[in-house]
Amino acid sequence: MSQKKAQIQVEQKVPESVVKKTQRDSKLRDLVVKRRAERLGQNKARRAQLEKNAQAYEAEYKTSEKSLIDNIRKAKSEGGFYVPAEAKLMLIIRIRGINTLNPQVRQTLRLLKLRQLHNAAFVRINKATIEMIRKVEPYITYGYPSRTVIKNLIYKRGYAKVNGQRIPLTSNTIIDQQLGKFGIHGIEDLIHEITTVGPHFKEANRFLWAFKLRGPRGGFIAKRKSFINQGDWGNREDLINDLAKRMI
Repeated sequence: MSQKKAQIQVEQKVPESVVKKTQRDSKLRDLVVKRRAERLGQNKARRAQLEKNAQAYEAEYKTSEKSLIDNIRKAKSEGGFYVPAEAKLMLIIRIRGINTLNPQVRQTLRLLKLRQLHNAAFVRINKATIEMIRKVEPYITYGYPSRTVIKNLIYKRGYAKVNGQRIPLTSNTIIDQQLGKFGIHGIEDLIHEITTVGPHFKEANRFLWAFKLRGPRGGFIAKRKSFINQGDWGNREDLINDLAKRMI
């Protein structure tokens, strides 16, 4: 009897809904695998392009520095002197707090993105910004930042402003999503745009949140005296780099 039961095969029909679900799941799985492969390929190509851009920028910086040195040496050998081009970029650092602030001064500091003590921001040098700086000069110190200082500020203290929120610059994707339409796809593109004050400097600078720095190592000298009178506020020109390094 048992042998007869073993020989009997009961055919079980698979429900149509199960077949359709299996086929659908298979298609979705294949689609996910395909999209993941495409995304990995795009990311690889993007990283290669960003690395290529960084190398091009580095070559551009070296060429510019070499040209400057050659021009200085040439002028010196001919008995003259070489005057470099005027700076286009300024770094402003707020050194005084909010006590007894004139409303007009407070508003100007906000326009310069200097809402808090030790905030820093980049500014394009033009007539309008110079007039704004003069209004708040006793509360700030400023000068012409070097490429190294610009790079360190963005890498170490850089945050993005996305939909009114302060977002850390942890990925090039954030930059690409916000500034990709301007040809700025990574952090090196952003640094280059700020350093050279490029055509999309306004958008790049607006994308950056104000830098929140610490108090300088060794402290300030005299906040209520101007820099030319052995104090702190006012124009430091290239010496702003020394202060920035102590505050990053």
